[in-house]
Amino acid sequence: MVIELSNIKKDFGKHKVLKGVDLSFSEGKIYSILGPNGSGKTTLMKSILGLVKPSSGAITVCGKDAINDFKQREFIGYAPQIARFPENLTVNEVIKLVTSIRKQPSNPDPLIQLFEIDSFRTQRLKNLSGGTRQKVNLALSLMFDSKIYILDEPTSGLDPINRIRLKELLLDLKQQGKTILVTTHILHLAEQISDELIFLLEGKIKYSGPTEELMSMTSSENLEQAIAKLIQQQTEKEQAHV
Repeated sequence: MVIELSNIKKDFGKHKVLKGVDLSFSEGKIYSILGPNGSGKTTLMKSILGLVKPSSGAITVCGKDAINDFKQREFIGYAPQIARFPENLTVNEVIKLVTSIRKQPSNPDPLIQLFEIDSFRTQRLKNLSGGTRQKVNLALSLMFDSKIYILDEPTSGLDPINRIRLKELLLDLKQQGKTILVTTHILHLAEQISDELIFLLEGKIKYSGPTEELMSMTSSENLEQAIAKLIQQQTEKEQAHV
C-alpha cells in the first residue's frame, strides 16, 4: 500500500477529532474523503502530510514513517483548501519560490495553459480573484511529478469549465498510477471520479469502499441519497441509546 494508517487518534485538548482511524490507500486510485464539516477530513489529510501530529497511532507513506520523519512529503503534491501566498509576489514569482523550496523537477506550463492563467503570470497574487487564486493553487500542487496528490476541496471557487478540466486531469493522473485523495462537498464529482469513498462522521469511519457498494447497501439511486441515509442511520442509533 502507498499509504497506511493504523488506529489514528487526534485530540485537540478535550475535543476528540479522530477516534481510531484505520485506512489504506493503493496506487492508481482516486479516493474521495467525505463527511460534514467538523468530521475530521482535513485533520486526517494533514496527519498524512505531517502537518498535524496524531495523539496516537501510526502512519506510513511509501514505507516511510509519516509521523516522525517528514521525508514522506517529497512524494506528495498538496493543495490546501485555503492557499495562503505571499501577497506581493506575482504568479511567476510564487512558482519560482515553490520550485526552489521543493528542489524537484516541475512543469507548470501545461497547467498554466489548462487553467487559462497565462495572462495572470505577471500579476501580484493580492490582485487575483478567488477563482484565479485557486487555479494557481492547483497548478502549484500538481506541477511536480508526485506519487501522491492530496487535494482539499479542490473545486472551491472554480467555474464549471475548470471543474471539468480538473476532473479530466485527475482521471489522467490516475491512469498514470498516481494515488489521489480528495475532500469535496460536490458529491456528483466524487461519484464520477472515485474508485473508493471514505465517509467520516464525528471522527470515525462509517463507510470505506466502492461507490456502487454504498449505493447498493443503502438502496440509493445516487451518492447524495446514500450519504443522507448513512447520516440518518447514525442519528437513529444515537437516539436509540439515549
